[in-house]
Amino acid sequence: MALVASVHVDLGWKLPDMQLSSVDGRSVSLQDQSGENGLLVAFTCNHCPYAIAVWPRLIRHAATLKQMGVNTIAVNPNIHPDYPADGVAAMQAKIAEWGVDFPYLADETQAVARAFDAQCTPDLYLFDASGSLYYHGRMDDYWKDESKVTREELIPAAELMIAGQPAPQPQHPTIGCSIKWLDE
Repeated sequence: MALVASVHVDLGWKLPDMQLSSVDGRSVSLQDQSGENGLLVAFTCNHCPYAIAVWPRLIRHAATLKQMGVNTIAVNPNIHPDYPADGVAAMQAKIAEWGVDFPYLADETQAVARAFDAQCTPDLYLFDASGSLYYHGRMDDYWKDESKVTREELIPAAELMIAGQPAPQPQHPTIGCSIKWLDE
């Protein structure tokens, strides 16, 4: 498990038109997932301690975002033979165990993670209603223990986005386990 941070991605970058796989094998268009006011794309997985620590918050924040007209999808780029805990069968089990009520999709070729320049799990990208990247940063200021969070960052960014305000600055990178690239 290598700790890495997300890299800077220019705001305004457009949501790509790409396909992912649902856990039941259906093809899902990334662009078709957006809500009336936008889309949160969260690169995550099942086994990374950083991702596991924020999954409960991601699930709660997704419900809050949904009320704001912003849909959420989780994307697992770690579909790798060396990491069966992140395989599609394990994803299905986690959806049931954690009560995930938004799409948790498999990036089996890792093409989507590469297009986003995703680096770690979790890695969060918030797009506005026009499909432009508005926020690429962490969920809050303390990944490990939710009781020690002193500043929320994702939800306030979404509120600013919906209000038509400039994106918050600075946008702090997320940290997490490196993506398990197939070619490394």
